[in-house]
Amino acid sequence: MTVNGNVAPQGGNGAATGTQREEGLLHCLRKGQAPRDGGGQRQGARSVFRRKRYQPLPDLGHFSHLFGCLSSRPWRIAVLVPAICLVHTAACAGNALLIPLIWLDSQLHTPTYLLLGQLSVMDLTLASSIIPKMLADLFSGRRSISLLACGAQIFFSLTIAIAECILITFMCFDRYVAICNPLRYAAIVSPRVCLQMAAAAWAGGALTSLGHTAFTLHLHVCSPREIPHFFCEVMAVLRIACEDISAYEKAVVVTSILVLLLPLSLILSSYVVIFLTVLRMRSPEARSKALATCSSHLCVVGLYFGPGMFIYMRPGSAKTPKLNQGLFLFGTVLTPFLNPLAYSFRNKEVLGSLRKMVSQCRDRIIIVS
Repeated sequence: MTVNGNVAPQGGNGAATGTQREEGLLHCLRKGQAPRDGGGQRQGARSVFRRKRYQPLPDLGHFSHLFGCLSSRPWRIAVLVPAICLVHTAACAGNALLIPLIWLDSQLHTPTYLLLGQLSVMDLTLASSIIPKMLADLFSGRRSISLLACGAQIFFSLTIAIAECILITFMCFDRYVAICNPLRYAAIVSPRVCLQMAAAAWAGGALTSLGHTAFTLHLHVCSPREIPHFFCEVMAVLRIACEDISAYEKAVVVTSILVLLLPLSLILSSYVVIFLTVLRMRSPEARSKALATCSSHLCVVGLYFGPGMFIYMRPGSAKTPKLNQGLFLFGTVLTPFLNPLAYSFRNKEVLGSLRKMVSQCRDRIIIVS
């Protein structure tokens, strides 16, 4: 229909205009700006938008997961889920075996192995807080999580990740003193100092994680409440927020520098001094032993710091959610599995203690039978 040479708008265009208005309101709310257009119709559209699309996170509702790289093709689930179950079981068994082994054998009551035992506790806690829930969601198909469970996952995953970075830095300090200043090693790295290191790592991780968790749980999110990840990771939850999070993103960058970049710089600087000291050693046996210990620790450093820096400090990481999921899967499944193999079970002292414990258990079984 034509009115004065102009085409009158049809119903379809009106619907498109309503959709554009709603998208514009979403854009304004994300940026923390007020909409430029006014009027009763626009205010009504904004109230409808708030009622339908703008939902506060702390309403004890549920979220759903978008598994991305795990669920885009059915054959990936059929292949990855059994592999994840197998590796996760082996990782839990290895770390659960290493903890009592260090605790019961007095020969392993040294700062190096006490810190290593704390690292095994952290690996076990991190894997147990994420992987069982993920596997249950994949098997059942529900893929939902409550607000309380989501907050618990955020808190524990951040606490363990930050505490591991701090603890690995302390482990590097332990190796630095043992190789570069061996005569004062017992005085500098005493059992009391070792316990203080472990407590500082746990406290630093918990306090930092508490702030990030509290901020994330007070955000407002848009429906549908679908988290683009296989667990409640902070940056994934922020992607569904309807608020301006630019200031918080800067806080994440600062935290990444303090937790990842600064400790890694200290570790690499320490190892430069360590390798120079090792090269000046006259005994080939002492040199090979020091290099073996340092190579194991450097493998652990790469396993922990590599994925974290690639996720949180890489430009444009928010645009590659599937890659981030793969890196998180590596960090929560493979790293706890490889840590005992790289640092412990190829060590002669640990293997000797393991043989002795197995022999004692076998003798007790024979006596009882």
